[in-house]
Amino acid sequence: MTILATIVLLGVLIFVHELGHFWAAKAVGVGVERFSIGLGPRVWGFERGGTEYVLAAIPLGGYVKMQGMEDEVMEHLEGGPGNAPRRPREGDFDGRPIWARAFVISAGVAMNMLFAFVLYTSVAAFWGYRDMATTRVMAVDETSLPAGTEALAGLTPGAEIVGVGPVVPELWGDVRRGLVDAVPGPLTVETAAPSARFEIRIPEDPDARLALAGSLQYWVDAVVGRVEPGTPAADASMEAGDRVTSVAGVPVANWAEMVREIGARPGERVEIGVLRGETPLVRAVELESVGDGEDERGRLGVVQTLPEVAVPVRPGQAVAAGWDETVGITRLILGFLGDLVTGSVSPRDVGSIGTIAVASGEAASQGIATFLRFMALFSVNLAILNMLPIPVLDGGHMVFLGIELVRGEKLSVKQRIRWSKVGVWVVLGIMVWALGNDLLRFLGL
Repeated sequence: MTILATIVLLGVLIFVHELGHFWAAKAVGVGVERFSIGLGPRVWGFERGGTEYVLAAIPLGGYVKMQGMEDEVMEHLEGGPGNAPRRPREGDFDGRPIWARAFVISAGVAMNMLFAFVLYTSVAAFWGYRDMATTRVMAVDETSLPAGTEALAGLTPGAEIVGVGPVVPELWGDVRRGLVDAVPGPLTVETAAPSARFEIRIPEDPDARLALAGSLQYWVDAVVGRVEPGTPAADASMEAGDRVTSVAGVPVANWAEMVREIGARPGERVEIGVLRGETPLVRAVELESVGDGEDERGRLGVVQTLPEVAVPVRPGQAVAAGWDETVGITRLILGFLGDLVTGSVSPRDVGSIGTIAVASGEAASQGIATFLRFMALFSVNLAILNMLPIPVLDGGHMVFLGIELVRGEKLSVKQRIRWSKVGVWVVLGIMVWALGNDLLRFLGL
């Protein structure tokens, strides 16, 4: 299941990405010499309309070779030498104006984003959108509360939100919409267990309202949804369904409290209290240490169980849900990359094909809807990574075009080849680093 799911995931997303380049090239009159799914030696293929369609041996990438692209990397992919410089011919990529080349280069990323939107919308239409079956608050990020909403810092863990202005929420999405869609001005938030009223002022800025909604975390029980292989939790024989009741003798009632107590003990050997069914257990665990300096924290290696439900929607709502999920996942991935750069996230959290394979297999085992949602998430991830300003990636080519626009002339073939070599080594370095992380996780290091 895992191998098949991984092949389907990568094959479909690579095809979609390269199809974007292919269609865009045809639209602006650029000749396409080869459309390859996979890298390395040709396994199967055919020729039609002047284009060779190829299925290659290594299913970890793909490319569209356009007529006139002076790119040594492309030649390496095909196993041949670079071409000599020459004047652009009719149908050459290098002979097209900057806007046309930018359109072709960015089309792969655009297709991946569009594909993710279509997948999220389709899943919402056929299976309903995913929402959280709770209105209980787990925690409040006080630093994210906009001016005028500071009173919500008084929400206690476990408080059930029963009113957001005129909205009577049944799901967490109702709480979010009640805050985001509220008319700017005074608003009352009511809770039960304990019963309380919080008077706040909704800001006019839409981003501030989104920040307000994001500052409230919905309740998640401290129940293990999945144990990651090669982690302290796996070594301690923890299982999916285990309810964590204490960490190092400190009682925990929800996932946030569990994460806080584990994070405060990097590298320590602690006892984890667990309720398995009706049986109380104690697991001795040596927590992993991740991050450096002030960002160092403990890690157990478990994934939460979310209180998700599928909510049926009308077609128009499905489109809105698809858009919201696409935008939300994009922000999440960009935030992760930002945290990686600033050191807030450990480089050990970056994975490669091994991590992708495990996640693909798990998603597929949970049903077609979950697998399609994972494919949509990975499609957004692929789009964002391709736009990184690294030569050989789409983002690197866009940088070349930006330089050409400023200078008024193209970079020479020699310069592009030189920078492409640098890009190849950067990408290879990232791949080796990510593969190393996968190996360390597999070995439990």
